Amino acid sequence: MPRRRLRRSELATPAVSVKMMRKGLLETAADEVFFDLEASVPDTHKDVARRNVVEVLKDVEKPRGKTVAFRINAVETKFWYDDLHHIISNVGPKIDCVIVPKVNSKNDIELVDKVLKVLEDENGIETPIGIEAIIETAEGLLRCGEIAFSSQRLESFIFGPGDYAASLGISSLVIGGHVEEYPGHIWYYPLFTIRNASAAAGLQAIDGPYALYTDMQGFEKSARISKSLGFEGKWAIHPSQIELCNRIYTPSREEVEKAKKIVEAYEKAVAEGLGAISVDGVMVDDATIKIAMRIFEMQKLLTY
Repeated sequence: MPRRRLRRSELATPAVSVKMMRKGLLETAADEVFFDLEASVPDTHKDVARRNVVEVLKDVEKPRGKTVAFRINAVETKFWYDDLHHIISNVGPKIDCVIVPKVNSKNDIELVDKVLKVLEDENGIETPIGIEAIIETAEGLLRCGEIAFSSQRLESFIFGPGDYAASLGISSLVIGGHVEEYPGHIWYYPLFTIRNASAAAGLQAIDGPYALYTDMQGFEKSARISKSLGFEGKWAIHPSQIELCNRIYTPSREEVEKAKKIVEAYEKAVAEGLGAISVDGVMVDDATIKIAMRIFEMQKLLTY
């Protein structure tokens, strides 16, 4: 079963800025902080960015409960192998996960998996490093199902609305933003497809960025929609988005109490030989219990 981590908020920090990486890692309440070597780093600064990641992590004690990751460049580029080799060879034990962008097929994940295994063996890293796959192209979305089962390292799918919009020719210039001309939620299909594939493989699903970080109302709308589809968290591109992420993707006290009431009533009914019951006017059966247990699983992650 793939490992599940607390990922209500995944904070993106550009690897060209040591200051921003340190602040994200040590001074924020993000569940996961990832250092970006891809979109936020010009081609001419890839080497500098790799060295910066090593500088930030080499002498730091990783905050308890925080997941540390870095985003490599896409495997179709000339940069991805050096990204992995340099960072894993220097600070591999400090890394929990590698985020792979623009995943188009299972071959992309299988390739990264094999390289990670070699690097772990060479550097004496005993705990396997996880992988998060960004689904952000038409081809990647089409092959979600096969990608989801491509590696035991795979922990989550992440939706990348910016590149996905570009691959389809959608005209929204605000990454992850709402397109008012569209009669509905424009990201519903890719979100639902990603969640369906991730659920089939037991993976977590993480919503992508909302680039207009001053629009907190729009950000909240985006997050609540993905949560309603079973997503467990969302990217934050600015520290101001972290608190909202953590609050929205945390089960409320009312949700937890209702789940507890349902489970207790159902267990009592089963003991009495009943297969389905009514709780507060709502029919409850084994499917309802599975939903309730998922709330409890999130609670466990919160106290891990």
